[in-house]
Amino acid sequence: MDILSFVGLILGAAAILVGQYLEGGHIGSLLNGPAILIVLGGTFGAVMLQSPFATFMRGMRMLAWTFMPPKVHNQDAIDKIVSWSNIARKEGLLGLENIEESETDPFTRKGLQLLVDGSEPDNIRTVLDVDIYTKEHHDIQAARIFESMGGYAPTLGIIGAVMGLIQVMGNLSDPSKLGSGIAVAFVATIYGVGSANLIFLPIANKLKNIIHTHVQYREMIVEGMVSIAEGENPRNIETKLLGFLR
Repeated sequence: MDILSFVGLILGAAAILVGQYLEGGHIGSLLNGPAILIVLGGTFGAVMLQSPFATFMRGMRMLAWTFMPPKVHNQDAIDKIVSWSNIARKEGLLGLENIEESETDPFTRKGLQLLVDGSEPDNIRTVLDVDIYTKEHHDIQAARIFESMGGYAPTLGIIGAVMGLIQVMGNLSDPSKLGSGIAVAFVATIYGVGSANLIFLPIANKLKNIIHTHVQYREMIVEGMVSIAEGENPRNIETKLLGFLR
């Protein structure tokens, strides 16, 4: 669980609410149903319109990564690769066949399969790099869902503000209706700018950082597999892979 994400979200919301209270305003005045509908409904509608269904659904599933990012165990992976290199030096690459069958990570298992099949180091790197690029591309496209939300939300906030002002101008003769129109106008702007800068854009950047971490992890796996295929000394392989931890 990523505690920093929880703290950041709570701190950002608290800063606005406490600031509103210290300025003498009522926190309840920031709650406005029509403004929420205009900003959030419009933002999600625009993103759905621009996105393929699979990309949008993947982005929604990746939202959980913001608070519970999938872990990568770099040191454990290095230890396994070094042990595999020792086995390959003693028993040959075919000695990794049983390990390949028991490996749970599909990407690592594919690399082991290429090793056992006797593939050339350059071929191993090429095949695995295609997997890395493809997965990174799909993940980045999904993360950009929230980046797009961060772009649409302020604009929808402005639309909400204009709609509120239209209501105000149409009811100048009835002062009792001016308050609700002005409230929608200003609160919609707060929702648009606030959701973009406190929620959507930070989530997009958090997901991109997580994706980068996973790409780096897979690049480390590739380097280890290629080094085994080239018959490098296990100690040299370990030293090389430890560079990814720095």
